Order: sequence, then structure tokens, then C-alpha cells
Amino acid sequence: MLKDFRRFFKFLPVLAAAFLLAGCAAFEYAPQDTDAPPHHGPKSFLNVPSGPKHTLGAFLRCYFGWERPDPPAVPPELLPQEYRPETVAPDLKSIHAPDPERIQLTWIGHSSFLIQVEGLNILTDPVFSRRASPLPFTGPVRLAPPGLDFKNLPRIDAVLISHDHYDHMDKRTLQRLGGKPRIFVPLGHRRMLAAWGLYRVSELDWWQSSPLGPALVHCVPARHNSNRGLFDADTSLWSGWVIETRRGAVYFAGDTGYGPHFEDIGRRWKPIRLALLPIGAYSPRRVIRTVHIDPPEAVRAHLELEAEASVAMHWGTFALSPIPPLEPMAEPPLYLRRVLKDAGLDDKDFRVMKIGETAFF
Repeated sequence: MLKDFRRFFKFLPVLAAAFLLAGCAAFEYAPQDTDAPPHHGPKSFLNVPSGPKHTLGAFLRCYFGWERPDPPAVPPELLPQEYRPETVAPDLKSIHAPDPERIQLTWIGHSSFLIQVEGLNILTDPVFSRRASPLPFTGPVRLAPPGLDFKNLPRIDAVLISHDHYDHMDKRTLQRLGGKPRIFVPLGHRRMLAAWGLYRVSELDWWQSSPLGPALVHCVPARHNSNRGLFDADTSLWSGWVIETRRGAVYFAGDTGYGPHFEDIGRRWKPIRLALLPIGAYSPRRVIRTVHIDPPEAVRAHLELEAEASVAMHWGTFALSPIPPLEPMAEPPLYLRRVLKDAGLDDKDFRVMKIGETAFF
């Protein structure tokens, strides 16, 4: 009996990581319009153009060692023996008195940023919890505290949510923010937020827009998937966001695989003043490439967007799963720098920030 309990608790982190591909509550969305856009399927949402699905079965193949690891993108001897995220103390003076003439960006960690522009304070995919998990006692844990303490946040005007996975949509954080910020979500999330007591919600489809003070917020395509539970796969939409301002357009990619949407977005808003692009959780490529870009694809996206500047995200904060073939935590920025050099670019074009750092554009 004791051995069985030990085996069960050993499997809990696997279960919690699986919930990042799954979760704990189903909220159905079935498009009714027969003339609906091509990403509206009969019972779920779809990637356009279509491609292989990222499945729980693929996750389990990786976990149990049935998926061959990718060759290292960076020689192992160049990686630190023990990874610790680089952090800096937040610039509270700038955060609470931002320069109205510039776009100001603070990296809180993972995909969570504080964007300050045109007098607006906007959070992207805010996760302030210790774990990105449906279970408070197991699952992916933070490797560094949030770069900005929750108590030091300025007034928050809006929150942009890219999709419902636990490392991007954190119930505890959203409830802690309360009902004052306006929450922008892709289709299929309003009912879930209402169940959490959050009603100031703007729910948009791809290419739909909504005003936010002096800015205009656009929901844009991404290539990913969604689920909070084991039985609600792709019943809510995933997206990126563009904040259109007089200081330029800010593009938050959310979670995404590579696709033609980067060129489409760049064509509509070029030049993109600032692009926030994921660079981590890309291995093993055969399984993950459908939902996560890697550094070479991130640089390609930067170029196709015609972005004046890009910032790396979705790396270095959470060990997202116990999958053995997952790339080393310190690899993504080193891999990115090598790709940038090969493309004739550098850190001024595509920046890797420290957790807690504030940058100005």
C-alpha cells in the first residue's frame, strides 16, 4: 500500500503538467453559423491552415521516453551547470511615473509583461502564482519570483489573455486583480471568467477590434490549442493581440507555432514598433513545433513582422513539464543570440530582458 501511495505521488507532477495540455473544467463552445470563418469548426476551434495536433498522447510519449530528444542547439559545455534566472530590482520610479512619449515594458516573467503606453497600464497573460498548475501543491513551479510584486503594480486598465492554459490564464491572479481592469479574451472564455466572478470582459474573434482609451486593441491569429480540462480540447480560441497606439503598434504573440499569420499581422500594422515573441519550450520539435516556435522561427517572425524591436518571452520562468526531451532552461537565449548573429542582427533588434527589468521603446 505504501508503495502504491509513493507511486501515485510521484505521478502527480506528470498529472499537473498534463493539465497544462488539459485542466479541470469544461466550457463548451460550438459555432452555430454555417458561414463561420475557417477557424470555427463544428465543435471546436481550428488552426488555419490546418496541421498536426498537439495531443496528450504526444506529451505522454515524451514523458515516458518514447520520443527521441533533439540534438542540443547549444553545446552542453556552454550551458551553466545550474540554471538560475537573471533578475533585477524593478524600476518603481519609472513604473509609477512612465514617460508618456515612449512605450515602456517590464518583464514580470514567462509571458507576463506590464506594457505602459499612452497613459494605459496593460498586463499580458498575468501569472503571479507560485505554480502554473490546477493543483496548488504540485506542477510547474516558478524558478524566480515575479519581477514586480503584485502590491507594486500601478493601476491596471486592461489585461490581455492569449488562451486558457495554466501558465497563461491564472484564476488566482485574475481574481486578485478584481473587477476593475477590462479583460480581453479570445472567443469561448467569457463564461469561464463569469464563473470566477469577473464580468468586465471583451471577448473577440480573430481580426476583431475594440477601443481602449486612446488605443485600439486587435485580436489576431495564433497557431496553438486550448483546454483547461481533459475533455474540453479547443473549445475556446487562442490568439495574439495588437495594441495600436500613436506611439506605434505593440504585438503580443501569446503562445504560437510558426505560420503565415506573422506576415499577415506585419502587413496590416507594419512597421510593428514592438513585438513580444516566445522563444522557449520548443523541444522536441517533432511534437512541439505545431504549437511553439523556436529561436530560428522567432527571428523569422521578427523579420516577417518588420518589427523595429522584439523582446523574448516564454522562457526561463517555469520548468513547464518534467518531459525529459525539453530543452535545457538556459538554452533559448543562447540559441537566439546565435541565430541573430547568423541573420546579421543583434540584441538591439531582438532583446532578451532580465526578470524585473524595464525597457523603453
